[in-house]
Amino acid sequence: MARDFTWRRLYPVPFRVLAEGQKFGRWGWVAYEFTDPAHDGRSESQRVVPESIVAGDKLKVAERSRIACRLTRESTQEAESKGESLTLIKPDELGFTWKKKTAAELEEERRKHAALANQTSLLHGAAKPLDPCPYEFKVKWRVGLEKPREQTCDDWETSTAFSRRLESEGSEEGALKSLRDTYEVDYMNKGMRLALGTHSRRNKQWLLVGILRVDDQRQGELF
Repeated sequence: MARDFTWRRLYPVPFRVLAEGQKFGRWGWVAYEFTDPAHDGRSESQRVVPESIVAGDKLKVAERSRIACRLTRESTQEAESKGESLTLIKPDELGFTWKKKTAAELEEERRKHAALANQTSLLHGAAKPLDPCPYEFKVKWRVGLEKPREQTCDDWETSTAFSRRLESEGSEEGALKSLRDTYEVDYMNKGMRLALGTHSRRNKQWLLVGILRVDDQRQGELF
């Protein structure tokens, strides 16, 4: 997101090989140079020049909430009516489930990660292939009286969170329960948003790309 409260979709960003002054998190400002992507008609998309990235300050909690509330829509249909291919949705109900991946699925992911790491290494320096998460995560959510929607969670931070919970909880069962409690109870009670974005080639297909912890703000605090 830019400072004028409009979305920006940045790619490719080789996070694992960025220099120290370039590394940034989900809630950090970043300055960069970019070009218009050749085969992506989505208005928010920008092709980043990786060497130009400069990490800035991290947003405070109140700033995160103010920005998130400004970008929240009632539905993907509302986002589409505004010409947006990225949006935030506040769910009224949410369920978090998982399914263990098969050996074949994991092997295919390893192959793709290795190919991507090789490409990244050729362009930006050595990059170690990611080890795929053994579980596929799904989120079933609903807003108001709309029909519930179930989507695969493509948020890499959810997979990272599973790995961290596995260390702290000591078992896959404990890690999975901890994640479910975080999303279904903690986030739902304190405030959350689902980040959705359209597919690059199928612009009517919305993907779940992030699960965000966001405090709700009173109307007078939004401006």
